[in-house]
Amino acid sequence: MAVRVDLMISLDGFATTTDQTPEVPFGEDWPRLVGAYTATRTFRERVFKDMSGAGTTGIDDDYAREYFENVGAEIMGAGMFGLHNFPDDPNWRGWWGEEPPFRVPVFVLTHTARPSLEMAGGTTFHFVNTTPIDALQRAEKVAGEKDVRVGGGPTVVREFLKAGLVDQLHVAITPILLGRGIRLWDDLRGLETGYSVKSETAPSGTIHLTFRR
Repeated sequence: MAVRVDLMISLDGFATTTDQTPEVPFGEDWPRLVGAYTATRTFRERVFKDMSGAGTTGIDDDYAREYFENVGAEIMGAGMFGLHNFPDDPNWRGWWGEEPPFRVPVFVLTHTARPSLEMAGGTTFHFVNTTPIDALQRAEKVAGEKDVRVGGGPTVVREFLKAGLVDQLHVAITPILLGRGIRLWDDLRGLETGYSVKSETAPSGTIHLTFRR
């Protein structure tokens, strides 16, 4: 069992965008940031339910496939679930659709108390107001021998990294500059100490950095 992180960031280290509008809720920058990932065959099959075989293969798809393999539980922040968009709506079921791609128990770190939400396909969201360590212990109990993935966003990932709880960090660096948002690397000086680091560049221009203990 390992604690894993997979995150996409820009060249200047930002993992979020700031150009969202009511008409474009994810913003114009978001498709640019995640474009190589969403274009892969694995993403199209797992998220879009496109079984036609369309989508890119190769290095980006290899990492997309690894993203979903051997995961027994997930931890994410309230923003990744979408609670900040509808904090007072008890009927809000997140922006992952009725059959989210996780297919495992997901622990959502939030200050908003809500009953657990069971979705199609094996995903159940549990909303917990607790510390990263306690959330990890809960996730490990249900994950069994499989890995626990800390999905994001960057603020949650940074908390786990600062606490020394992450065994493997995969960062996909998209060759764009965002200039603003939430940076992954803030307050993480010397993070590479204690990890072996591998770098691989895909034809898309995405740089895949993997830190392993």
